Amino acid sequence: MKTYLPSLLVVGLLSACSSENNATADSVATAQVNNQQSNSQQSESERLNQWFAQQYEKQLQLSPMYLTFLGRKEQYDKIDDVSAEEEQRQFEIAGQVVAELKANFDYEKLTDEAKISYDIWVYQYEQSVAGQPFKDNGYIFTQMQGIQSFMAQFLINFHKVDTESDMIAYNKRIGGISDAIATLLTRTQLQSKKGIRAPRFAYEGVIEQASNLITGKPFTEAEQDSALWSDAKRKVAALVAAGTIDQSKADLLLAESKQALLNSFYPTYQALIAWFESDISNTDEIAKGVGAQPNGTDYYNYRLRASTTTDLTAEQIHQIGLDEVARLTSEMEAIKSKVGFKGTLKEFFKFIKDDDQFYYPNTDEGRQGYITDTDAYLAFINEQLPKYFGILPKADLVVKRVEAFREQDGAAQHYHPGTPDGSRPGVYYAHLSDMRSMPKNEMEAIAYHEGNPGHHMQVSIAQELTSVPQFRTQANFTAYSEGWGLYSELLAKEMGAYTSDYSDFGRLITEIWRAVRLVVDTGLHSKGWTEEQAIAYFKEKTPIAEEAVVSEVRRYLVMPGQATAYKIGMLKILELRSNAQNELGDKFDIRGFHDTILGGGAMPLAILERRVNTWIASQK
Repeated sequence: MKTYLPSLLVVGLLSACSSENNATADSVATAQVNNQQSNSQQSESERLNQWFAQQYEKQLQLSPMYLTFLGRKEQYDKIDDVSAEEEQRQFEIAGQVVAELKANFDYEKLTDEAKISYDIWVYQYEQSVAGQPFKDNGYIFTQMQGIQSFMAQFLINFHKVDTESDMIAYNKRIGGISDAIATLLTRTQLQSKKGIRAPRFAYEGVIEQASNLITGKPFTEAEQDSALWSDAKRKVAALVAAGTIDQSKADLLLAESKQALLNSFYPTYQALIAWFESDISNTDEIAKGVGAQPNGTDYYNYRLRASTTTDLTAEQIHQIGLDEVARLTSEMEAIKSKVGFKGTLKEFFKFIKDDDQFYYPNTDEGRQGYITDTDAYLAFINEQLPKYFGILPKADLVVKRVEAFREQDGAAQHYHPGTPDGSRPGVYYAHLSDMRSMPKNEMEAIAYHEGNPGHHMQVSIAQELTSVPQFRTQANFTAYSEGWGLYSELLAKEMGAYTSDYSDFGRLITEIWRAVRLVVDTGLHSKGWTEEQAIAYFKEKTPIAEEAVVSEVRRYLVMPGQATAYKIGMLKILELRSNAQNELGDKFDIRGFHDTILGGGAMPLAILERRVNTWIASQK
């Protein structure tokens, strides 16, 4: 799963390469995809790209946090304005910008690539328009990447401290985060008055994660430091070690950090915890899908369209899921027979779930073993990449354990992009608190999904593109990105991975996992399924550990529609590849196909199909 800054905090966004490869990137995005264009067409396209650059920069300046996410230090002491008023103001600005776009540019004079940029910009605004009736339906604080934990993660992982002024900005941002949390709590309280509350387990997760952040020094008498205090001390110590500041200045900076934590952060988080504890009795004891909310059915249909970038209905998606579960079950039966297991598929599931050979020890050595072996799997794939891709990423990838304050047993691994300039690497995060939730036979597929050739490759290539407007290098469409991640798991098999039948079975587990999501997500939010029904279906169709199943189902309950994007996106990429192979025959080039998919950044699936069809025509 690729993660991005929460949507409330990002304007307009909801997420070693040689010179020869750079040339390939340019050629794929222009020569392969674009037909020969006249000088007048190029002029209109160049004018449009300059306009996009200006407008996107204006958007970025509205989000100090996203500037930091990109590795920039403007407004480094500020946090985004997360008020409903600012959200509405920015929506109105976006409408004015689209009106200007339509009034000032001749679509027919644009190159194919420029038309894609135009269409993506308009599509993003139209999605915002479609979401206006549902501004209060989305949960703000949940156990999944909740803002209560993300704010601390942002300071720890994204706010880089190289100078004294950077640390001064860090301390100011502690206060800014406190103000933002208070604003978002007020918005949550208003939602609750309209009958919109996250499920009880989400409340429990928020309370636990928020409590973790204010446990330890300087908040409580404890041997250990709290996460933010430890981070502040580490960053100041690094400045001293580098000779950037002396110890007296370090003491002053840390005194300011402690003051901000105790006088601003601590009371804000106490208030957050207190409200969730007081309101938890108003939540449903048995979690319900968003279909039970006021205008919940329409909201869920909107979420499906936004997540899949298609017009598929809940019923259609549910049926696709059932069909895919049946197909993958048949493939699992074949591998079960191949390894000589004599029992039923359910008994094989139990064998894989229970046998110690499929797990690392639940120790620090076992956790390091998971990371070390993951690095080795990714190193093998990296050697194969040039056979399948012309464009290769520059950015490094590291594998890390999730920070203790937000780690959850059985929670999904995820990826955080690096900076466009490569100064901060991409990170594949794994929850390693419970190693019985992290089976060995599934780890390869997940590593390829989150790392290479999956999210790290897809995101890094997009961020490093110079042949499209910058806004496209940062665009996020879940069906595209997660469809690519799931496709990458299968592609890795073609690249020579999964040498063990058990690891190939693990690949099928992760794919049927995504097929089950289609059934379960629509079941919960459209068909009135209970959490227990969803868990039971999941356990029947997969050997996934109970803790992971519960975590997954609870994720779907608070992120409606998001989980449907994976399989829908993968199926579309496979369909496009099959069409290209049929159309081109011997002329089909897998490198060219993959470069066409990745060489324009993320986009809605219908626009991706148009891009691939243009490439097919150019190859003919």
